[in-house]
Amino acid sequence: MPDMLKKISRLFTIKTKWEAYLIIYSLATGAMERGKGYLVAYPGFGGYLLMAACSGAVFLGGAKILDAITMAKERAQLDTSSTR
Repeated sequence: MPDMLKKISRLFTIKTKWEAYLIIYSLATGAMERGKGYLVAYPGFGGYLLMAACSGAVFLGGAKILDAITMAKERAQLDTSSTR
């Protein structure tokens, strides 16, 4: 049973930067859609501020995703070099 759970969990793991870029694009699309809703609900400066917060969250999340992929690759390289 644990092997099956391991295989399923691999489906939800971001392994490459290409996958990360696709996920970040999806997050950005959703954030801008949410931001448009804020502009309608809160016209003026408040709406623009909330829309900027939505896009800022995507920038921060995207940077964290890309850093995590880089760190995982470096860690894998260190693990393989230390076992030799």
